[in-house]
Amino acid sequence: MESGGRPSLSQFILLGTSSVVTAFLYSVYRQKAQVAQELKGAKRIHLGEDLKSILSEAPGKCVPYAVIEGAVRSVKETLNSQFVENCKGVIQRLTLQEHKMVWNRTTHLWCVPSLPAPKPHGNDCSKIIHQRTNTVPFDLVPHEDGAGVAVRVLKPLDAVDLGLETVYEKFYPSMPSFTDVLGHYLSGERPKGIQETEEMLKVGAPLTGVGELVLDHSCVRLQPPKGPGMQYFLSSQDFDSLLQRQESSVRLWKVLALVFGFAACATLFFLLRKQYLRRRRERRRAEEEFRERAYPEEDRPEEDQEGPKGACVVCLSNFRSCVFLECGHVCACIQCYRALPEPRRCPICRREISRVVRLYNS
Repeated sequence: MESGGRPSLSQFILLGTSSVVTAFLYSVYRQKAQVAQELKGAKRIHLGEDLKSILSEAPGKCVPYAVIEGAVRSVKETLNSQFVENCKGVIQRLTLQEHKMVWNRTTHLWCVPSLPAPKPHGNDCSKIIHQRTNTVPFDLVPHEDGAGVAVRVLKPLDAVDLGLETVYEKFYPSMPSFTDVLGHYLSGERPKGIQETEEMLKVGAPLTGVGELVLDHSCVRLQPPKGPGMQYFLSSQDFDSLLQRQESSVRLWKVLALVFGFAACATLFFLLRKQYLRRRRERRRAEEEFRERAYPEEDRPEEDQEGPKGACVVCLSNFRSCVFLECGHVCACIQCYRALPEPRRCPICRREISRVVRLYNS
């Protein structure tokens, strides 16, 4: 706090920052909670022979948010892995990621990224320099062989959780020359190498789809949902695991929102309390100044003074009525003198009292 109890600029910045962070975390929590609630209320439909009859009886031959589990099957052609033999899939993602070490001016050390597969954002000193995704049309079919029903998956790249499996990963370290090393110290960045990754959604892999299920003539399609709070999922996990992960994310964001909300409330309470105390001190000071101007010292009422003039230093209520000898102090009344413990001593100088003389005011 600054002088006079006024809130400082840093405290206002702290209050504003914590309030903004709380509002952001709460909005994310509400969004995650709505997604989890919609996912929990999604209709689970078995991928079987009665699928088309269920959709035919639904309004508009459509289930706005449905869960369906099956295995991946390509419609016509498949994608072959560039690095792994006999590895076929329907979605292929090739990524080239550059890793760097950054000079930290505080610790005077090179910041080394974690390997393998660091995230392409944040402070992990890496970035994606090239990424290509190839897809071919595919269906979801029952895990049991021989079933003729299939669900065509549309717009798979729009899915929030796309269950791709990493089938190849290799790191190529850089080999800098002497001049390159000098340039790295000048620029503050040292390339560590290139990481090449291939991810695929394999043919026959189990897949859980959550989205809008539509019967179009004789074809059943799974496509991104249109309702608010409904997200499109194509996950390699089963539905129960997917729902549990979403609920865990909701709890995490809720705890973060509560922690920062409590910090914002505590900061606000602290500032309001300081303001209240400052206003109360100013009000008391103003009342004292007013009383001093209205009642000078000699005209002030007796109850506003510490005691009557010439009051006993012990009880502060009676007048001084005796003199102590041999010190000669006149400081107490006769009642307080009689109440002094033996041997009686002067309250002022602590000398022993040999005799006392009564005083009478006329």
